[in-house]
Amino acid sequence: MPVAKLFWDDRYLASCDATVTGVHGDAITLDRTVFFPFSGGQASDTGTIGGHPVLQATNDGLEIVYTLDAGHGLAEGEPVRVEIDWPTRYRIMRLHFAAELVLELVYQGYGRPEKVGANITAEKARVDFAWDGNISVIFGQLESRVREIVEADLPITSAYQDEATQRRYWRIEGLAQVPCGGTHPRRTGEVGRVRLKRVNPGGGTERIEITLDD
Repeated sequence: MPVAKLFWDDRYLASCDATVTGVHGDAITLDRTVFFPFSGGQASDTGTIGGHPVLQATNDGLEIVYTLDAGHGLAEGEPVRVEIDWPTRYRIMRLHFAAELVLELVYQGYGRPEKVGANITAEKARVDFAWDGNISVIFGQLESRVREIVEADLPITSAYQDEATQRRYWRIEGLAQVPCGGTHPRRTGEVGRVRLKRVNPGGGTERIEITLDD
């Protein structure tokens, strides 16, 4: 059985008890976890497993592999406590959904341009588009629409589209249903005030950098 991903059942859960199901040198697997791995451009959580800092968390099919410090000493079948840095998770979660909103609104309002990159950390998010011209010309309308959705404090549904393959989506009624396996807040109001900045990486790519005004 693949690891039970409790961060989807309750994305506000900051810790859980688990059992080590496999040990391969510095890397381990678990039967259950609250620790989100790097996926879809979203940074992994930071935290500890059995008191050991997690150096890397990556997907391997439906499994998650956690790399710990050398000589961690954990053994298969051993019970461990999994704990994440909650303030970092929450900020990434808010920035992730801000980026999701920006992406969907650009798709809906500006001819669905090709997305060519994305990255979300605790400091900022970015979405890159194949775009002819200066993308900042749309920022006035885009920021206004994002602010309207955030201030409406709409509920965000996050659920399985196909549980067997672990494909998921988020949905805001009347706005969109979007495939996504990341972590999302419960309501749009949690995102807070969003700021957009234009970056031009060149080569026909325009980047929207997203920060939160806290």
